[in-house]
This record gives sequence, structure tokens and C-alpha cells, in this order.
Amino acid sequence: MQLLLKNVRICTETQITRPQDIRISGGTIQAVGENLPMEPGVQEMAFSEEVFVSPGWMDVGVHAADPGYEHREDLHTVTRAAAAGGFTAIACMPNTLPAIDSKSAISYLRNKTSGNIVTVHSIGAISVGTAGKDLAELFDMHHAGAVAFSDGAHPVQDAGLLLRALQYAKAFNGLLLQQPRHQTIAAGGQMHEGLVSTALGLKGMPALAEEVMVQRDLSLLEYTGGRLHLHLLSTRKGLALVRTAKAAGLPVTASAALANLCFTDEKLREFDAHWKLLPPLRDESHREALLEALADGTLDFICSNHTPWDTEAKNLEFPYAEYGMIGLETAFALCRTFLHNHLPLQELVRKWAVGPRRVLGLPVPEIKSGAPAELTLFAPGAEWTFLKKHIRSKSANTPLLGQRFNGKVIGIINGGQMVMNP
Repeated sequence: MQLLLKNVRICTETQITRPQDIRISGGTIQAVGENLPMEPGVQEMAFSEEVFVSPGWMDVGVHAADPGYEHREDLHTVTRAAAAGGFTAIACMPNTLPAIDSKSAISYLRNKTSGNIVTVHSIGAISVGTAGKDLAELFDMHHAGAVAFSDGAHPVQDAGLLLRALQYAKAFNGLLLQQPRHQTIAAGGQMHEGLVSTALGLKGMPALAEEVMVQRDLSLLEYTGGRLHLHLLSTRKGLALVRTAKAAGLPVTASAALANLCFTDEKLREFDAHWKLLPPLRDESHREALLEALADGTLDFICSNHTPWDTEAKNLEFPYAEYGMIGLETAFALCRTFLHNHLPLQELVRKWAVGPRRVLGLPVPEIKSGAPAELTLFAPGAEWTFLKKHIRSKSANTPLLGQRFNGKVIGIINGGQMVMNP
């Protein structure tokens, strides 16, 4: 691939440049500067609107559903959705059938996605089958390429198991990723416990179900050492506990789902099961706490929490519908439409491109001569309407169809390949 990007503004976590040209050859950035000369055989790309280029974004915690649930999503469709959303890399949860709990399962994902424009990383299971009983072979999965360990949608309830996992992973500096949710406290909950759940007559999930687990997991981390990432935080007190732990020097990091930053439980008043999520959308006080944590660095990154379901799993009476929505294709648009005052472009790059890789210990792409070209192109001022034709995922469980958005992804470049959105 020989390519010349004309008059694009380079956006990193530290600066936004004046319009520049970027010449790419064979997957490598050859030159960056103003008015670069055109060369024979090079494809020139110029844009009619203001386009920015940043290091490629990464989404952590994607539910790819392959192997075992390919009717919901497979590795081909999830990487298409990721590319459409501007992501050059994703890290997939292990909640598949069989679960990603062995080195052979890690190898399966690596081999099946080899050569894809979107780099697919594996998060190995903490326990065998993500069942929360027996510790999986973390060391073998680490050597096979797992970037972290988690039981994903089935957070570890057994304190002794999580303690042993932290101790075991410490030997090779492994990272444990835990979604804090106490299953027995949250049992039967359909949405956030609060005024809206009471008005609707639905059993709620109290914030306590998260807060108790955050406190427990931080205590285990303090006792064992190691590395812990608290994923999909959604409560005010949970965030405060992490903030205090970070200030005390505990090696803990944290993330939140984009939907929880943008919306509240008011969205569920019409009993639309597409808004039935985990963690649940909470009230405005919790959303404001998430925005504060976004600003002060308590949250190291944000994620789409992409959770595909088939129609039969969501088109049900509210109590019987599954939790989750797809989110890869709309992540950037949500940031620009609902969070533009809280997430300026440089901070957006920090939360999407830099933060995830620093937490996982992966190299952050650079935009300079001689560096691999792993880039996301986006137009923050573009306006568009999200329609069914924009969905690249195999599933379509989203409440956002018909939503008018600001901010559009133009495309991605990675591994000597390019994908541009129509």
C-alpha cells in the first residue's frame, strides 16, 4: 500500500497539529510534514472536510461470541464492526463456548484473526469455563499471548479464588480484569435500584452490589500485591474507593462503559429492552460521578461494552430479555455527541488509544517517520444519522437506530491495510 494522506490534523494525547501530510508505504510511515511531494504509484487521499488522524484506538472487553455463539457474532463480523468504529485493536472477553481458558483457545483466536486489519487480543479466563471454581492455567495462556485474565460477564465471586489468581499472576506480572458485581446482592435485578425502578415496579440492582465487590477486591489486592483492573465501574462510591486506592499507591486501574457515561436509568421508562445493560444505567448522581472520574484520571480508559445478542434474546418482555447492546460502530459518535464538553479530542485519544494499551502493557502506536502505520481517521464535525446499513456486527441490538450524531469515523489503517467507511 502506497498512500499519501493530504492535509490531515494529527491528534495525540499531547497535541493537535496544523494540517499535515502523511506518506505511508508498505505499512510504515515514511514521512510526516507539510506539502509532501507526490510520488509515482502513490495513492493520494484528500478530504472535503476537516479530518484528524490519531494513533489507532483500542476497545477492551469486547464480546466476540466466537467460538460457540457465532449466530450472535463471529470474529469476521466483530472485526468489521471494530474497523467501522475506528478501532485498530480489540481485546475479547473469554465468555465463549468453550471458554477461552487454555493456551489452545488463545491460539485459536490468534490464528483465526491473523492478518486481519484489526488486531485481536485475547483475555483469558481466570477460572476453568469461567465457572468461578477452579483456577485456569494462567501461565500457559500468558505465554500463548493472553493480555489479561478475567471471567468477564461472570465476575469471580469466590474471594479465595481471586486471591489465588492474584498471587499466581503476580509471578509473571499478569493483569486481572474484574467486573465488580456481587451476584447474590444483584440477583434478579432488572435495572438500577432507585426511583425509576420503583416507579416501574421492576426489581433493582443496588449500587451496593458493585461497591461491596470493589472494596473486597481492593482489599485482596492490598494483601497479595499484583495487578488489578476494575472494569465497567458505574457507582459513585465504587469510583471513590478506587480514587482513594490509587492515591495510596495500590496498583489498580479502572474503566467504564460509554453508555453509563452518556445515559441514565430514565431511558428505561418505556421498557425498551435494548437499554437493559450490565452494569445497569444508573441515576444522574452516578453519571456525574463517572464524568468526574473521567476528568480526574480515576478512569484510565473507556470502552464500548460491545455485547451482541440475536433478536430472540432481546425481543422479549423486559424481565426475560438479556443484558447488553452492541457499541463498536457508535462509540466515537457517542463521545462527540454527548461528551464533547467532557472529552476533548486529545483526552479522547488518551482514553481510547493510549490508556487501554498502557493498562495492558502494549506499545502505543506513534505517528512519526519509521513507525508502523496504525491510524484512525475521523471527522469530529461531521453530522450523520445511524441507520441499519451502518451496522457491521452480525447483531443489531441497539437502541440508537435513527439517532442523529456528531462525529464520524472516516476509516482505519493498520498492518499495511486500509478500510474506509462509505
